Amino acid sequence: MEPEKSGLRRELSFLESIALSIGIMAPTAAMALNGSLAAGITGSAVPLAFLIATIAVGLASFSFIQFSRHLAHSGSVYAFNGIALGPRVGFFSGWALLGTYLAFTGASTAEVGNFAQAFLAGLGWSVGWLPLALVAGLLIWFFAYSRITISTRLTLAMEGISVLLILALVVVILVRLGSLGQLSLAPFTPSAEEPLNNVALAAVFGFLSFAGFEGAATLGEETRNPRRNIPLAILAAVFGTGLFYIVVTYAQTLGFGLSRAGIASFAQSAAPLDDLARHYVGRLMAVLLDFGATISAFASALGTANAGARILYAMGRDGFITERLGTTSRRSGSPALAVAVIMLFDFAVVSIWGLAPAMTGATLFGYLGTIGVFLILVAYVLTNVGAIWFFFLRRRVWSWQWLIPLLAIVFLGYTLYSNIYPVPAPPYNIFPYVALAWLLLGLLCIIASPGLAQRIGLHLEESEGLHTETAAEATALRQPQ
Repeated sequence: MEPEKSGLRRELSFLESIALSIGIMAPTAAMALNGSLAAGITGSAVPLAFLIATIAVGLASFSFIQFSRHLAHSGSVYAFNGIALGPRVGFFSGWALLGTYLAFTGASTAEVGNFAQAFLAGLGWSVGWLPLALVAGLLIWFFAYSRITISTRLTLAMEGISVLLILALVVVILVRLGSLGQLSLAPFTPSAEEPLNNVALAAVFGFLSFAGFEGAATLGEETRNPRRNIPLAILAAVFGTGLFYIVVTYAQTLGFGLSRAGIASFAQSAAPLDDLARHYVGRLMAVLLDFGATISAFASALGTANAGARILYAMGRDGFITERLGTTSRRSGSPALAVAVIMLFDFAVVSIWGLAPAMTGATLFGYLGTIGVFLILVAYVLTNVGAIWFFFLRRRVWSWQWLIPLLAIVFLGYTLYSNIYPVPAPPYNIFPYVALAWLLLGLLCIIASPGLAQRIGLHLEESEGLHTETAAEATALRQPQ
């Protein structure tokens, strides 16, 4: 694993870039639990909650799409906000998103162990979740070190398989209920028992199911024609996944039933897809869905490891800690040292926390995922603030479109508030402080190093300058290298 000072390789297609966003969101893993959490708040109106969440995430994605059209950079929000709000805010935003990807990599690795344990149990084998998670971590490291095309194609294949398994179950449920005349639009209509404010609160869980939609932005330096393909990848990932969530939660809601007993069963289910598969198809389908959830979680961990490594690579290239972080492997073209840092952190967190008494893979996923959510919401808010300032105030592009990031900030603030108050039960009540400690550490790093801020500013000015090149130069830049 020999690094060299060279750039990332521009070799990804549109489909390969969209794979990273879809992989990080892990739609299969999201549907394995989040629908039940939403049902506990809003009853049968879960599909409506996910429809609202899709619209809200679409608003939040607008700023990422606009920035990706302007700048192709592996640092994502590190570069976007660095140009819009200054290098210090850019570093702070990138630091927040880096913390998110570190937390999500550990969370998804633990989730792999959890689902793999359930899958093997369905086959009659008893294996602990932690050894399975650590083996998965080694495989994730191997693929993250390999060429990015291998990672993205593997991610797309894994998510494709798991999504097809869920859609097969959805078709069975809807066809069965349709033959009995039990299809209904009631799940899209709030009622007196399920008021709109409850639906809005449940939409928080829907919003969190989209966390990571911006992942494709970290591939700006590795995607062909990035100012076209990256925005399209983010847009397609958000609304394609949103449609999937709405259809699946609709089938889940009707599958459990619209009666009080059915809604209660949905809300209390720890594995709604498993329960529905056993009821409508059989045990084999439940086992296959456990397998699908396992590979979906693996794809998510691989996606966050790749995205996190690219942000760390961009920071290292600007002189953060060591410039060796900003180097790539001669063999694979990946940011090898940055990948190693991400994965060593992953192993340390999962191993140490995983040895705690009574710790399960699902529990550790919840812990690390919650920390990551706080950090990603901060990054999202800053990016939407940056978009308002950069596109509509600094550049004086007066347009009604400034309302889109403003509405996104309102929803993001509501989501953040809903995760803090009412104060959650221990140990979830301490996780906001863990996220705050990470943010303060990043703030200290950039304040204590004015030279770093200056280097970041200079490099970002050079990167932004690429956008103003002549048409001929722009065409040349977009060709594969």
